[in-house]
Amino acid sequence: MIKQKDSAKLGRQDWIDTGLKVLATSGIEGIRVELLAKLMNVTKGSFYWHFKNREELLCALLKEWSNLDTDKIIEQLETTGGDASSKLLNLFELCCQDDGLLEKAIRAWATNDPKAASILAQVDRRRLDYTRDLFLQIGFTPFEAMVRARMAYYAALGEYTLGKNRIDREERLAQIRLQHRILTHKN
Repeated sequence: MIKQKDSAKLGRQDWIDTGLKVLATSGIEGIRVELLAKLMNVTKGSFYWHFKNREELLCALLKEWSNLDTDKIIEQLETTGGDASSKLLNLFELCCQDDGLLEKAIRAWATNDPKAASILAQVDRRRLDYTRDLFLQIGFTPFEAMVRARMAYYAALGEYTLGKNRIDREERLAQIRLQHRILTHKN
């Protein structure tokens, strides 16, 4: 059972947080009102206090994922500051720390759901544009910046798809730093 607050104090965000955890571990099939209520040790009525239906929850999950795994990361990088190369390295290292389970679940969901696919396409575009802009700031041409952004992004997505547990964290960080040096090096 997922440890929750006192059921009388559960709010909309608790349902979203639980939904994201279940989505990451069980996929979209696990997002069922009855199952979530059982995990949270509450009745289904609590769900309907915060959401009209399952579809509204699904929309909230997509919005929260987009915010946490894209907007908040970009905000964190911009707040931390530094030059574009430092921001890229920080971005690569942050991606390395994520287990990728939620990303994989969202991508699997999007293969059969047009709304999820639309949100995913927006997220992919935002992430690629941000990464491209960092490469532009380093001084690459628009074409070179987009190619490098795609290489970095697709490598991260490949890691999530294939699984990161094949090597230890220190070795992965060393690889990320080498990838950063290769992609930011200007001839």
